[in-house]
Amino acid sequence: MNINERTIEVKRLVAIYPKRFIMATSLLFILTSAVPVVDMKSTSFPMMSQSVSDVSAPESMVSSQKKTILGTIKNGDTASSLLNTYLPLKTIYDLNDRSNAVFPLTGIRKGHSYKISLLEDMLVGFEYEINKEDRLVIQKEADTYSISKIPIEYKIREETISMEILTSLAEAVKKFGEEPVLAWKLADIFAWDIDFTRDIHPGDKINILVEKKYRNNAFYGYSDIKAAFFTNNGVEYKAFLYEDATGRKGYYTEEGKSLKKAFLKAPLNFSRISSNFSKRRFHPILKEYRAHKGVDYAAPKNTPIKSVADGIIVSIGYNNTMGKNITIRHFNGYETRYYHMNKYAGGMKKNIKVFQGDVIGFVGNTGLATGDHLCFRMSKQGKVVNPLKQTTVSATPVSKKEMAGFLAQTKADTTKIISSQKLARSDL
Repeated sequence: MNINERTIEVKRLVAIYPKRFIMATSLLFILTSAVPVVDMKSTSFPMMSQSVSDVSAPESMVSSQKKTILGTIKNGDTASSLLNTYLPLKTIYDLNDRSNAVFPLTGIRKGHSYKISLLEDMLVGFEYEINKEDRLVIQKEADTYSISKIPIEYKIREETISMEILTSLAEAVKKFGEEPVLAWKLADIFAWDIDFTRDIHPGDKINILVEKKYRNNAFYGYSDIKAAFFTNNGVEYKAFLYEDATGRKGYYTEEGKSLKKAFLKAPLNFSRISSNFSKRRFHPILKEYRAHKGVDYAAPKNTPIKSVADGIIVSIGYNNTMGKNITIRHFNGYETRYYHMNKYAGGMKKNIKVFQGDVIGFVGNTGLATGDHLCFRMSKQGKVVNPLKQTTVSATPVSKKEMAGFLAQTKADTTKIISSQKLARSDL
């Protein structure tokens, strides 16, 4: 049927059934006006393989369900004050009891960061940064909360640093915009070969390859110093960090000899010798000449004092002359004594074992003293000796079977330091 024939047929039907035709056309108009016109070219639909949940919900819907609160602990903040909006006190007390084995919630401190995670206003997570290394994580799991201590993740970047020392290592580190802890790390590495009190000379140079920790592009401190080259009074000392097959880390020379020796060169990292070992010295208080059977290190009050070797504390106490003091017995009949302390380190008591480098106390001027300093003494088989003249052998070197891997690593680290030095000179 062509168009003209269809038109004639419609007119005939309208003439026979006028009311029914009007009702039908009205209904058709209503139905078609209720259905939106869809542009198939501009509208995307989920694939048949996708469920409804696979299709992204509007952002406003997500934000109404999930919420994260970031903050920093302030004066007066407690676990209860932070969480009681979202948890009953009974649950908070239970969490505190269970958390004690991991980290006590009563131990939260001002200035530390925290994060609260909510789902439909219900607590599903709480995180607290205990220190720069670990965070406490409380997570909702079914009908309970799990509690754990998890290492904080950092991005590690290797960087090379070159410095010239004019007065002291600490001054050089500060001048070059690095944190003071870097000086302490370097002093610890070379503690067996260099006395940073009396061995530093103007013009000494140091080049290091260090791992720096970053989080959200912000610097968070240092990880390992992988290699350090220290030119001291024209003599170059090299230290390479190596982890052996047992997982033990240590610093070694290019030849694989351990830098660690039986005694540290000094019990303090940074200080100055105010009085040397002497058979005849004028006493500043008693005003008479007498033997000085030790070395006096002048240093600021509360500078950490380290045990120069592994040993057992054989005495700890107070003396009117020597003030607060500790005596440690070492191997082969050696003993060391530390006098005029301001206070002892935590846990120090008679008959406990201490290890080389452990902090045992802090510089002070207790007893017969004119100022803050440490009087350090050493004896061997009961005979007083000059601590500055004692030499001892190194610890265990890199094993022969690991030497190839060690040499390959030192070569790679050396190349990085040398390349950085060349680049720095080319920029001048």
